[in-house]
Amino acid sequence: MGESLHTVTTLPTARQPGCPFDPPAELIDARRHGPISRFPFPDGHQGWLVTGYDLVRSILADARFSSRKELMLHHPTIDMTGIEVPPAPPGEFLLMDEPQHSRYRKPLVGKFTVRRMRQLTERVEQITADHLDAMEKAGPPTDLVTAFAKPVPAIMICELLGVPYEDRGSFQENIDTFMSGEAGDEDLIAAYTSVQQYLAELVAAKRANPTDDILSELTDSDLTDEELKGMALILLAAGFDTTANMLALGTFALLRNPAQLAALRADPTLADKAVEELTRYLSVAKTFMRTALEDVEVGGQTIKAGTTVILSYNTANRDPERFTDPHVLDLRRQDGGHLAFGHGIHQCLGQQLARVEMRVAFPALVNRFPTLRLAVPAEEVSLRPEAADVYGVKSLPVTWDA
Repeated sequence: MGESLHTVTTLPTARQPGCPFDPPAELIDARRHGPISRFPFPDGHQGWLVTGYDLVRSILADARFSSRKELMLHHPTIDMTGIEVPPAPPGEFLLMDEPQHSRYRKPLVGKFTVRRMRQLTERVEQITADHLDAMEKAGPPTDLVTAFAKPVPAIMICELLGVPYEDRGSFQENIDTFMSGEAGDEDLIAAYTSVQQYLAELVAAKRANPTDDILSELTDSDLTDEELKGMALILLAAGFDTTANMLALGTFALLRNPAQLAALRADPTLADKAVEELTRYLSVAKTFMRTALEDVEVGGQTIKAGTTVILSYNTANRDPERFTDPHVLDLRRQDGGHLAFGHGIHQCLGQQLARVEMRVAFPALVNRFPTLRLAVPAEEVSLRPEAADVYGVKSLPVTWDA
């Protein structure tokens, strides 16, 4: 079996012209050859690429695979020979294993429950309505990214964490810089340093004068200022970027699938299913890496201790062995259970908040503007590069009949 095993030689790969929602063709082809492929990293390290749903899910739940930053010694596009990777800074729990991971995640779990997030529905509805009102008042055309997709989740996560509204603009700009996949090293360092400095000041302010928000609540614990700063960075970056890209790219996908758009507009009860299907179909957080802590048998292959594995969420969520007609956007789909929010101990903490935001925003947008359509040809919509941590559109020019 080993001799005939498929090899993928480069990542990330560009998407096919005219197919902005599908994973790159090379990844789909890799999945056709089987759920696991060899992947030689630029530094010569022989790693693995996992594209099958069942294998991705099993690795995410397997404690023998580590998320620790200092073990991610290889990069899909950069030769990291001679580069020393430090452990994750305090509080940045996405890049940690147990027990450190739970030290940071556990105090947050109760603050992002389904019940607590659904209690925010009315506030999400108000923010959504305010931005739709502003769009209507300004008139067409507009960039949906700046007018709607970014501000709705940005305001919500800022309010939850207690970031003053007037600080949102510069903060969001810095988050954009290090999530876009296009910034140079100097710009990345400057943006990261600026965010770190801002969060240090914010944590100190919350300790001195707590307000009604999650960050203030966390100051009443044994967590240090450095730890709180790292936790806040993870929450803010995820809260801004992933949902904003889902709202913009999801609207683009609906506009390119008019029958599905019409179904959502006609049937308000479809909102929940629409959110799950769009999340599966688009899988904006595309790939994550794990490192084997010991020899592990996966898909008939032995993954040696110290070997890096790339998990492809977007191909797992298009796996024909798991989903019927996986490349079709079907808001009435019956086979749920996608991996777009991950699985296991690192499953997305804010997934219920994202669901509430999308459940409100998509139907409100398409019903407010029944004639909503692209203001440019679809092939002219500017997409984030595949190198970005989160996939999406840079801008989405739309118009409607005023």
